[in-house]
Order: sequence, then C-alpha cells, then structure tokens
Amino acid sequence: MLRYAVLRILGAIPTMLLVIAIAFLMVHAAPGGPFDSERRLSPAIEANIEAAYHLDESLPRQFYRYLSGVVRGDFGPSFRYREFTVSELIADSIPVTMRIGFFAIVLALAGGVAVGLFAALRKNTILDRLLTGIAMVGISVPSFVIAPLLMLVFAVMLGWLPASFAGGDGARRFVLPVIALALPQLAYIARLTRASLIEVMSSDYVRAAKAQGLRTSSIIRYHVFKPAMLPLVSYLGPTFAAMLTGSVVVEQIFGIPGVGRFLVTAATNRDYTLVLGITIFYSAMIISLNLVVDLLYAFLDPRVRR
Repeated sequence: MLRYAVLRILGAIPTMLLVIAIAFLMVHAAPGGPFDSERRLSPAIEANIEAAYHLDESLPRQFYRYLSGVVRGDFGPSFRYREFTVSELIADSIPVTMRIGFFAIVLALAGGVAVGLFAALRKNTILDRLLTGIAMVGISVPSFVIAPLLMLVFAVMLGWLPASFAGGDGARRFVLPVIALALPQLAYIARLTRASLIEVMSSDYVRAAKAQGLRTSSIIRYHVFKPAMLPLVSYLGPTFAAMLTGSVVVEQIFGIPGVGRFLVTAATNRDYTLVLGITIFYSAMIISLNLVVDLLYAFLDPRVRR
C-alpha cells in the first residue's frame, strides 16, 4: 500500500507542473493586458509598471520566476487589489467556498446513496421508476438553472430563506447555495448507487447468502454494500471537481464572497495573476482529491494495488 501511495504521489507531480505551464501560457496568450484601460498611459509609465511586475522579462524567465514562487506558496501580487497578494485573497475567501462544498458533498452522498438504495430494493416498481425519472431530471438541469429557481420559490415566493448570502445570517444563508450545488451530483450518485447495488445483489455469493436464510438487512450490510460502493468511490474524484467548478456559478448567483466569485471578477478585470493563482489552486485541490480517492479505492479493493 505504501509503494502504491508513493507512486501515485510521484505521478501527480508532473501533472501539476503541466497544469501550471498550460495555465501560464494561456494567460499570457490572452489579448490585452492587466493595465489596459480607456485612459492611455504614457510609454514611460507603462515601462515602469511592467518593470515593477517583471512583465518586461522574457517569457521563460517569467515562468521560472512564477514557478519558483508557486513552490514557496507565493502566487504573486494582485494587479487589481494592490494592497493584497493573490495568496492572501485566496486564503481569505477559501473558507466560505470549502464550507459550502463540504456540506454539498455530504448532502449529495447521503441523499444519493439513500435514494439509490431505496430504488434498488424496489427494482422495477412504480417508486423505482419515479425516483429514476426524478434523478434523470436532476442530472439534466444544471446548477445555474436550479439556483435561480430555488431563489424564486423559497426566497421570493415563500420568504423562508434569504435570496443572497449577504441577506441573511447564520446557517440559513448556506441552505440554498448548498442545495443548488448538491442536487445535480445527488442525482448522479443515486443512479450510480442503484445500478451498482442491483449488479452486486444479482451475484452468486449474494444468492447463496439468501439461500442460507440471512436477513436482507444483514446481506446488504455485510455482503453487498462495500463492493457496491467501489464504483461510487471512483466517481468521488469527478464529483469533487464538479463541486469546485460548480461553486463558481453558484457563488456568483448568490453573491457569496468565495474563491469562485473572485475568479469571475478577476477575469473581467484582467487580473491575470489572480486568475492564474485560483486556477492553479483549483487544479491542486482536484489532483489532491483524486489522489485521496485512488488511495481509498486501493484500500477497498486490494486488486488495484497489484
């Protein structure tokens, strides 16, 4: 297990370096510049600004300087928020994003597994078809459509919850963003859990356990649940990635001061260092979470380690 973990970690390092290089080149290939504005600056002022931010150096030299800072955890200064560095902006906004993402993942996993288990135990019944149909609707409707609908129903029409993050206090302001972020993934997990459970429950050793007179609850707990969760564990990596990227839209709709909202405003303001820093930060989180999922999968299924 230790050797497998070391190999997976070593394999993640070149992936991260490739992501940094591609993001750096794409940002520098974008038209315009961070200091372009309607008011034209004099050539002397532009030269001084470029020298201050090392933009007058060659592209390989800029990449080496930036990569050296990233290794130390320094993403450089923000071009628009002059009094803050990119690392400080991410550190100030990431707790809100992580809190929403954590609760959304917990809701999606708990709800999806419960719905999938309920549907699998009632295979081909009316309830099974109804839940499967609802799950398909949840998969088809993206979060940027679900979020305004939730806001319209529960905030505007019913008045139960605040319509924006700043419009409430306490846990109430997290409810709508968490639900909007979790519903599409809950539907995916429900269908995946149902299909996996039905496949495992039709295996020979489960039929042998039933022939021995074991209760259905005991069979599911000791013989079905663990192998049925292996496909779900494999899907956790893309689920985490979808939660992180989906939070960009949800945070913008509900006015949440998280990393996703900073990414949108940074792209609009051409704050390239902030865009680059958030992109690398998101990529590092996704790679790390996929690494954890790989290790968990290897722990559940020893065949993976071989």
